[in-house]
Amino acid sequence: MSLSGLFLFVFLTLHTFLNMLLLCGPATYQAGCEFMELPVVTVMVPVLAAGFLIHIAYGMWLSWQNLRARGEVGYASGKKSQTTSWAARNMFVLGSIVLLFICLHLTHFWAKMQLQAFLGGADQVHAADAYNLVTTLLRNPYYNIAYIVWYGVLWFHLTHGFWSAFQTIGINNQKWQPRLQVIGIIYASLLIACLTIINLYFLFGFGA
Repeated sequence: MSLSGLFLFVFLTLHTFLNMLLLCGPATYQAGCEFMELPVVTVMVPVLAAGFLIHIAYGMWLSWQNLRARGEVGYASGKKSQTTSWAARNMFVLGSIVLLFICLHLTHFWAKMQLQAFLGGADQVHAADAYNLVTTLLRNPYYNIAYIVWYGVLWFHLTHGFWSAFQTIGINNQKWQPRLQVIGIIYASLLIACLTIINLYFLFGFGA
């Protein structure tokens, strides 16, 4: 779970960097998309898909194990543990919402670009048209705001998932855990801030 999570952190960072190229105009974003279409990058798509599937499957398995261990009797106290964060207690729900929006995101972009390229479809959206595809959707206020709400959910998922991943691989002493929690908050906040800036940039009519 931790290794697949850290792998997805790296992907999300690269994905956010590529999206930031939208702010530099069509030509720069096109160059980024053409780089992503290189064979050396394309072969990583199955690896990325496997990472997602492993992360999701293992998360579901852990949630089921926790419910099974609890049994039919709930917690004796109606109060949640004060030693865990709200995000930690709701990672399955947060992850489920993130997954639903990932599916929506794939239908918006991946299915019209990378999937069509893989299938050799005649209606493939090439790199030159990717900028228009993305910006047209982001100028739709309903989709734009829905994505911003999703970023908020993703923020909670990332802030807990970051330090929890390091804890799982053994970095869980009293010295490093508080530091990793702070780093996780800063890291997630920067990513979500970048994505939100992109949305607001096109929502308010900027860009080509």
